[in-house]
Amino acid sequence: MKLIQVSDIHFGGENKEAVEAATAWIIAAAPDLVIAAGDLTLDGKIPEFDAAATWLQRLPDPQIVVPGNHDTPFVGPRELWARFARGWGRFKDRFGDEDGAAWRTPGLTVASLNSARVAQIRWNWSKGAVSHGQVRRVVRELEAAPAGDLKVVVCHHPLMEILGGPMTAKVRGGVDAANRFVQAGADVILSGHIHLPFVTAIPFGDGKTQAVGSGTLSHRERGAAPGFNVIEIEPGCVRVAAMAYERGRFDVWRTWAFDRRG
Repeated sequence: MKLIQVSDIHFGGENKEAVEAATAWIIAAAPDLVIAAGDLTLDGKIPEFDAAATWLQRLPDPQIVVPGNHDTPFVGPRELWARFARGWGRFKDRFGDEDGAAWRTPGLTVASLNSARVAQIRWNWSKGAVSHGQVRRVVRELEAAPAGDLKVVVCHHPLMEILGGPMTAKVRGGVDAANRFVQAGADVILSGHIHLPFVTAIPFGDGKTQAVGSGTLSHRERGAAPGFNVIEIEPGCVRVAAMAYERGRFDVWRTWAFDRRG
């Protein structure tokens, strides 16, 4: 089974050449599922959302799409008004509910949550948060998965800080959420936000739950060329390839492999 993980495309500031090359690559790869892990837009503007929706319509189905901290209006007085009046409205109009999308096929269960917030009681609203209700819902979905399924959680912010990462997520409730998801048998937690691909073990339980982040397809690079992840699920292991756009094409930038439980 093959998954494609994209995030932080930031339409309005996207790398147009990289996006077009990624489109062709992903269509040719014929993945079983495309996962967009947030920050589809740069400033949450209507034309940016329209561009994101048009792009995702070009990619294969099925898809799971979650929002990021950039996917709500926030630049200028009118946009701030739209943020508070209907914070996730533009996202919902094009991609459905912003929180709670789930998908299952034999051998794979995917649950998602919205780790971004319209407003918070702290200065930097770009940082993440996970509520107790979100944790309970995702845990129920993971625990209901058939035995042998690879259990995947999708959100925008890494739930725990990534050692050596170029920026922080500072997710309120993130460490507790990661711990609870591990207890519920999550195998992989997919995210974006830091614009740099990574794979690292969550340090709870048996240590087999892996956090996997994808890079950006925008000009907002932070230590890696524009890219996305290819995730291949095999009976005994999971392989992740971070693809990078360089010299006019996508090539493998880095790979990881980790054993599955059982």
